[in-house]
Amino acid sequence: MASTRDVRARHTRADVLATALRLLDERGLPDLSMRALARELDVQPSALYWHFKNKQELLAGVADEILAPVNELPDEADAAKVAAEFRDSMLSVTDGAEVVVSTVALGLGADRAYERLRLSLEGMGYERNAAVDLATTLLHYCLGHASHEQQRAQALRLGIDLEDSPIAANTRSFTAGVRRILRAG
Repeated sequence: MASTRDVRARHTRADVLATALRLLDERGLPDLSMRALARELDVQPSALYWHFKNKQELLAGVADEILAPVNELPDEADAAKVAAEFRDSMLSVTDGAEVVVSTVALGLGADRAYERLRLSLEGMGYERNAAVDLATTLLHYCLGHASHEQQRAQALRLGIDLEDSPIAANTRSFTAGVRRILRAG
């Protein structure tokens, strides 16, 4: 087993985040532990603390990686496009919404994606205070909708029948909600 000193030279923060993101997608959040991550990287768990103070800080980094596509949108992208990318990014990774929700709740990450959403609203003509309020509303809507979608998908994989559920969680309902929020804003 490599020493902690060797690990610093061998594994960068980006390496650790990429491996954590892969493990999250393959195994889900319950199985993404510091021990499992260390085992995957062939290091002692204590070596991970060179890059991250604790698991929450690691998850904040993973959340930022999940939301990276939001920051890659062109500057002229409107808020509906940014919100859709926010949602799609969370849905692209197993338990991605849960990771982002917990990170946002603790104030540890997703700041750049939120800022991108706010700037898109300002670009659409909203004054700064209105853009802040509307970006916050859209952020919470995206988080809730994506969480609902991921939980429903998991229920379906477990064989739970959701056919009679009156609450839709799909692209159509998401897009309609974003349009209504933007119209009301």
